[in-house]
Amino acid sequence: MQAWLDWLATQRRVSPLTLTAYRAGLQALLRLAEARPPEELQPADIRRFVARLHGEGQQGRSIARHLSAWRGFYRWLVREHGVRVNPALGIRPPKSPSTLPRVLSPEQANALLDPEPQNLLETRDIAMFELFYSSGLRVAELAGLDIDAGLDLAEGLVTVTGKRQRQRTVPVGGKAIEALRHWLPLRASLATAGEQALFVTRDGHRLSTRGIASRLSTRAQALGLGVHVHPHMLRHSFASHLLQSSGDLRAVQELLGHASIRSTQIYTHLDFQHLAAVYDAAHPRARK
Repeated sequence: MQAWLDWLATQRRVSPLTLTAYRAGLQALLRLAEARPPEELQPADIRRFVARLHGEGQQGRSIARHLSAWRGFYRWLVREHGVRVNPALGIRPPKSPSTLPRVLSPEQANALLDPEPQNLLETRDIAMFELFYSSGLRVAELAGLDIDAGLDLAEGLVTVTGKRQRQRTVPVGGKAIEALRHWLPLRASLATAGEQALFVTRDGHRLSTRGIASRLSTRAQALGLGVHVHPHMLRHSFASHLLQSSGDLRAVQELLGHASIRSTQIYTHLDFQHLAAVYDAAHPRARK
C-alpha cells in the first residue's frame, strides 16, 4: 500500500490532500478486511465494507472517496503485481443528499472587497482576495504564486498550476491589477532575502493556505457580512457570478480548470431564482 502511495506521489504527482484521502481509504480497507490480504477480497466483501461504513454513519461522499482509493489501489495491483480481479469495480456508494455550494451575492462580494485598506497587511489581503475572486483560483494556486513567475500585470493574465500539475492561464480583472500594483512595492519591505512568494506574512515568508483562510474569515467578520466566508466560497462566487452574466458554461469550466464539465454543471443550479426572475421579466407569455 505504501508503494502505491509513493507511486502516486512520484509518478502521478497527485496533491498532498489527495494522498491523505487515499491513505485514509487504505487504512479503512485494512480495518474492514480484518487481516485478510487484499488479493483475497471479493466484490461481496467490498459491498459488505460499504454497508459497514454506511452503518457507522459515514456519508456517501466519504464512502465514495474510499471506493475511489480502493479502485485505484487494485488497478495498480492488477497491473504491477498480477492480482487477477479488481473487486471494487462497479461498487457504488450510497447516495448523499444533494447540497449546493454557498456563494456570496455580488453585493456581498463588493462589501468584502470595496473598503479601503488601513495598513500594509490589509493592502496585501485586498490584493489576494481581488485576485482570488477575479480569476477563480484555488487557494493552493493562490498561495503558490511567485513574484517572478505566473503573474503578468501588463497583459492582465495569471498562470497557475492546478490539480495533476495541469497549468492554465486566466484573466486578471482591473480591480485586482490595481490592488496588486499597490501591494507589490510594500511586499519588498516584508519579504525575506530569496523569498519568491507573491504573498508573504509579516515575517516575510510565504503565506500558507490556512493563513489565507484565516485572513479572509477575519475580514468578513470585521465587515459584518453575516456569513462565514472561506476561500472556496470566493471561487464558487466567481463561477456563479460569471455564469450568471455570460451563460457560457464551457468558458467557466476552462477558467476553473475543471477536467470534466460535470464538476462545473453544479453552478447551473445555483442561479435558478435569478433565471426565473429573468424569465418572468422577459418572456412574453410570463408577463402579467
